[in-house]
Amino acid sequence: MTHISRRMFLKQTLAGPPALIAGTSALLAGTSALLTGCATTPPPMPRASDLVALGRCGITVPRVAMGTGTHGWKKASDQTRLGKEGFAGLMAHGVARGSAFIDAADLYGSHEFVKHTLKNTSVRRDQVTILSKVWFAEAPEMTPTTTARPEVERFLREMGVESIDICLIHCVQAPDWTDSLKRIRDDLSELKQKGMVRAVGCSCHTLAAMKTAAAHPWIDVILARINPEHRRMDPKATTDEVAAVLKQARLDGKGVIGMKIYGCGDLATPERRLASLKYVLDNNLVDAMTIGFTAPEQIDDTMNAVDSILKARAMPLAS
Repeated sequence: MTHISRRMFLKQTLAGPPALIAGTSALLAGTSALLTGCATTPPPMPRASDLVALGRCGITVPRVAMGTGTHGWKKASDQTRLGKEGFAGLMAHGVARGSAFIDAADLYGSHEFVKHTLKNTSVRRDQVTILSKVWFAEAPEMTPTTTARPEVERFLREMGVESIDICLIHCVQAPDWTDSLKRIRDDLSELKQKGMVRAVGCSCHTLAAMKTAAAHPWIDVILARINPEHRRMDPKATTDEVAAVLKQARLDGKGVIGMKIYGCGDLATPERRLASLKYVLDNNLVDAMTIGFTAPEQIDDTMNAVDSILKARAMPLAS
């Protein structure tokens, strides 16, 4: 047996295999660089244009959608009354600004206007989320329906698209609407399986209908009226009651899109509109919100306001 002195043993051990020493040095260097990067590179500020998860339905959307149904009735709205060129220009501006989310409906008559936008502007189908709604009740210029398939097939032709990202049953009010509209629900489920729609749900116009939607497993997405001044909301419910249901719906994985954020124009000053945006965002009531703009500067004002609110919320974390 060869005798190794204590001094030689320590010398050989400390020298070590070259690959091991090199690997250890690289690991330490990488760790140092990672720690340095974390310390000097803050996370990006959240923006209104960020894509966020819409509940657990697998769809991501910008925080702000462009509504096409302000004062919408009889197949017309403030947006369609701009004419096809005006409508298309407005949508194109919104998409360029980061609001790549169009909220349409049969009731508003906005499908053909969406088609014109996709054909005659820089807006591409693959860059925009499209939502539409099936109207089932008696109304002027509308034909009541008990099925969804022929309606959705018509929607696709009218918009010139192969699928609709989100398709809702429009304006449910009765607490038992899931039973009375089961045929429509079944049709939408089949269309979802076929890929003609990606997510299903309803727009709620009473607290009772909203409670049913929030608890029902069929629902992917809820479109709900919410603002702190209780404008154009269910007169039989308080804002706090509606907010509680929306919070629970989100906790349960439903996607929630807020509407009537500006009370259909009732919140007429910048201060009141900003307060409403802060209310829904700071209380985490919605994933996204739909607002009926009629001019490009309105889009800019809202996107800037949402950016400022999100920045103020993130600043304590960044510091």
